[in-house]
Amino acid sequence: MASREALLRIHTLEYIDAFLTGTLDRAMMRRIGFLWSPQLVDRTLASVGGTLLATEAALENGFGGTLAGGTHHAFRNEGAGFCVFNDIAIAIAWAQAQCQIERVAVVDLDVHQGDGTAAIFASDARVFTLSVHGARNFPFRKQASVLDVELPDGTDDDMYLSALQPALDRVWDFAPQLLFFQSGVDGLAGDRLGRLSLTHEGLARRDTMVIEQANSLAIPLVITLGGGYAEPIENTVSAHAQTFLKAAGVYCTHETLAQGRGPSR
Repeated sequence: MASREALLRIHTLEYIDAFLTGTLDRAMMRRIGFLWSPQLVDRTLASVGGTLLATEAALENGFGGTLAGGTHHAFRNEGAGFCVFNDIAIAIAWAQAQCQIERVAVVDLDVHQGDGTAAIFASDARVFTLSVHGARNFPFRKQASVLDVELPDGTDDDMYLSALQPALDRVWDFAPQLLFFQSGVDGLAGDRLGRLSLTHEGLARRDTMVIEQANSLAIPLVITLGGGYAEPIENTVSAHAQTFLKAAGVYCTHETLAQGRGPSR
């Protein structure tokens, strides 16, 4: 479970306490999209805790991932879009405070803009926020990331990948010491909230670009799950799985297995 201290590095005291105690304004809970319950509190704190552990693993071993997280619509004093606390921002703040990390990059490839993350770090030059997202998709009031790449409805694999590489080049030029990959798969064709037309092969090529380039540059990598709403849901599951299988193929070598340093968390 994430500690209250960890949350306070990003979120306001009033917002944290109101959510934890179930006294958050009903309108704010509607904006989040969940009904409050003690189980939701546990789920939320566990999700943030998983991202913190994945970040620790990445700094120790080069890679860490969590099959949750990526709650990038949460702002400092409110949540939205099924996001209560911003786990990526909390983990970045932890790395800055505890590990003296000077430069962090967020590569957010969820189909929805990482508006909360962008707003939280808008005045922090130590954090490079990249969001590649649908121009006409949620959130309808966009924030300003360091770099936003807005895509039209129906964008296919070739259009997507040709837009992604120049954006990644900007990230590599920033020379981050830690990289967060928000690996949402809601850009998959047929996703009910996505509006793009990517295939499983296109998503695999996307994942390869991010993971292999980060590895070749020796940048510790944290993967968070992000969104996916395909029908049938098995299409989302298989797309998420191939992201982590790709990471395992890159980081889980015979040498690291022998040393007990394979993918963690």
